[in-house]
Amino acid sequence: MATKPQAGSGRQLWSGRFREPVDERVKRFSASVGFDQRLAKQDIAGSLAHARMLAAAGIITKRDLTAIERGLGRIRREIEAGSFAWSLDAEDVHLNIERRLTALAGEAGKRLHTARSRNDQVATDLRLWLREEIDAIDAALAALLRALIAQAERHAALVMPGFTHLQVAQPVTFGHHLLAYVAMLERDRVRLAQCRSRVNQLPLGAAALAGTSFPIQRQRVARELGFEGLAENSIDAVSDRDFAIEFCACAALAMVHLSRLAEEIVLWSSPRFGFVRLPDRYCTGSSIMPQKKNPDVAELVRGKSARVIGSLVALLALMKAQPLAYNKDNQEDKEPLFDAVDTLKDCLAIFGGLIAGLVPVPRAMRAALAEGHATATDLADYLVRKGVAFRDAHEAVARAVREAERRGTDLARLPLATLRRFSPKIGADAKRVLTPEGSVASRNHVGGTAPAQVRKAAARARKRL
Repeated sequence: MATKPQAGSGRQLWSGRFREPVDERVKRFSASVGFDQRLAKQDIAGSLAHARMLAAAGIITKRDLTAIERGLGRIRREIEAGSFAWSLDAEDVHLNIERRLTALAGEAGKRLHTARSRNDQVATDLRLWLREEIDAIDAALAALLRALIAQAERHAALVMPGFTHLQVAQPVTFGHHLLAYVAMLERDRVRLAQCRSRVNQLPLGAAALAGTSFPIQRQRVARELGFEGLAENSIDAVSDRDFAIEFCACAALAMVHLSRLAEEIVLWSSPRFGFVRLPDRYCTGSSIMPQKKNPDVAELVRGKSARVIGSLVALLALMKAQPLAYNKDNQEDKEPLFDAVDTLKDCLAIFGGLIAGLVPVPRAMRAALAEGHATATDLADYLVRKGVAFRDAHEAVARAVREAERRGTDLARLPLATLRRFSPKIGADAKRVLTPEGSVASRNHVGGTAPAQVRKAAARARKRL
């Protein structure tokens, strides 16, 4: 948890150029330590790798390296213990750590910043942090996928209405419906994995914008920090925030997928649908209406998608028309990115439990199927197999539906004699195709809703995990 930074009267590490101290309001306005201190672990890791490279290249001494390693180790322990004194005077996480290091290691601490700038330092820290968070998000996605797949396997043959335009369309199975979200979330995992590879490029060595005159070994630093490659152009390396924007785009799309599932859960759990029962631990009540059981978790996930979409738009607007190279504007990249990561992680984690605890209500699903003429297309297909042209079959079944509506019943409940008035090709065997089970069983192909295909699809999805 972030520790509130304290104001002080110390000089900034860059203040030699200036004749007067920074205005206190400017200090508070421009400081980022209140939120970027969460990059401390990555900042220390990057500094250690940089210091070891400087020593290997003969730019600092082994004695300096030992003092730096010892000092950064102590700083890490102080931060983990919550005893580190964050200061507004030091502006950001980088200068706070450097100031403390100098107090602990003396001249060696002052030498750490050789051959680097805060510009390439922050870009490195942010990429290291985001790489770890993408891995954590991937694990949360996998957990949610397991919950969805388990429900799909359990209910591979449970018939329910499939909808278009929120109108009953054709029978599907509950398992097949849930596997649609599995497909979406699998695409999200692929997108995030691709995003991670572009995040995982080392900017350190670009310095302020032009590189450095010291004989640095960037590949050595990249290997130690686990980067896949180098950000090759020094100007782009310090000013690029494509990786953050791309992540937010991936996160926004994942949240859109979660919001669609959330909306269906809200609908399904309402008395008008009654398709599922939600676990009590994921619901709340009303302060005035004792009968209420509100699907607050699903509603919040649906609403929080707006936050992540907003983070994406904020970063796009931040970078729009920004000149090269680094600009102070880029300090504003962190809070939207942090919020997008936190929101997506929280929503994935809580949704995994909610989905695992969903209990379908078969009777309500079947009742809805009986109200929407869900097997009308099956009857048309039946006529086509009897030699009727599809358009003629469509017309005949549409007239039969009109008759069913006039009688206040479902198409499947019309007597055979009545059905034959609309096409003499309709025989006694037509009743079989008018059942929901017969309908879903007939879609027995890859991607179809036949229970056997649903089980195979779930098994493939589980294997991909």
